[in-house]
Amino acid sequence: MNENQNIVLDVEERPNIGKWITLSIQHLFAMFGATVLVPFLVGLSPGVALISSGLGTLAYLLITKGRIPAYLGSSFAFIAPILAAKSFGGPEAAMMGSFLAGLVYGIVALLISKLGLKWLGRILPPIVVGPVIMVIGLGLAGTAVNMAMYENPGAENLVYSNTHFLVALATLAITVICSIYFKGFLGMVPILAGIVGGYIIASFAGLVDFQKVLDAPVFQMPDFFIPFVNYTPAFSWEIVSIMVPVALVTLAEHTGDQMVLSKVVGRNFIEKPGLHRSILGDGVATVIASFLGGPPNTTYGENIGVLAITRVFSVFVIAGAAVLAIAFGFIGKITALISSIPSAVMGGVSILLFGIIASSGLRMLIDNKVDLGNKRNLIISSVILVIGVGGAFVKVSDEVSLSGMALAAIVGVVLNLVLPGREESEGSNTLFEENNSHENEVA
Repeated sequence: MNENQNIVLDVEERPNIGKWITLSIQHLFAMFGATVLVPFLVGLSPGVALISSGLGTLAYLLITKGRIPAYLGSSFAFIAPILAAKSFGGPEAAMMGSFLAGLVYGIVALLISKLGLKWLGRILPPIVVGPVIMVIGLGLAGTAVNMAMYENPGAENLVYSNTHFLVALATLAITVICSIYFKGFLGMVPILAGIVGGYIIASFAGLVDFQKVLDAPVFQMPDFFIPFVNYTPAFSWEIVSIMVPVALVTLAEHTGDQMVLSKVVGRNFIEKPGLHRSILGDGVATVIASFLGGPPNTTYGENIGVLAITRVFSVFVIAGAAVLAIAFGFIGKITALISSIPSAVMGGVSILLFGIIASSGLRMLIDNKVDLGNKRNLIISSVILVIGVGGAFVKVSDEVSLSGMALAAIVGVVLNLVLPGREESEGSNTLFEENNSHENEVA
């Protein structure tokens, strides 16, 4: 492991109160745009998402013994599954699915602690995970474009609007410019900057109704959606078929985040405190979110970027950001402001974000040196992409069906296990290596 030079604050160090608040606000802004975008897209409460994000992060820090400076926010991978679950069972089905996804994380964490990581690498090599991640991003492309182009993307009869599309493109342009050309603070929060800039442009275009923000109270109890209080949980195999395959795929993403974080901080978090603790923390955070009515949580790359730039690795700063997120969730003005953001603005940033998800799947194949000239790899990736993006489904019974990304993931896993030549075609496959040296610095 490389020695990290110029560390401002190490993992266990606590800043003074003034610096603590400032640095925590930086992390809050870094995660804010993406964390509130997910509930906006799936029809959940942004306030609850902020609170569950903060509580989930605190739980994660506790489970990892305060050794991993990671912030957890709303997971984009679960957007399509949540929408699918809500379409047949309402928000209660989505929350049950999130709970089951959290349980899967817990089970895998237990297996890793007992059996190590090699078994997981056999089931989920890069040739399976990469294309499935691409399916997640490409599957959401239509949602982003509809939000950008139409006056009311949720209506039965869609009405095209040049004004909405121009606002979306302007939002996209601001996000790209901040990401590419700006350094420092704006370079760390391009999503938030894009939403703020797009919101201002949308206001001048007459797309913003600010009255609800003015009428909203300063402090307000969020719309929690709690089991046995607001609804009675009901198990369904349909929910399992929709949510559990996504949880398995996001495990690989989580591992990738831990590798990057290890490179940035200069410590091997895969070994100490262990990947099993990190995955368990992620699972507990998702379970907490499901109890409150929020979307599933995941470790955020945006906040890893903040760590890399500031060289402040203190878990106390991360915990401070979590406390601030919880406080923000109870501010009615903020929740009303988020709800007033036009769909065209969210559509503009979603075009980039969903594309990045798809591109990250491609990057996984490249980073692991997967050879698509190999027939076996070409077949597996091709079948996953077409089944996933094409929306294929298998009806198991009147109540249970496997479709889209879930079906693509299962088919990919099966093909990888049954087709000959696995050892020769896997590439470097460092996804689940326990003794990864992390020698390359992150730019």
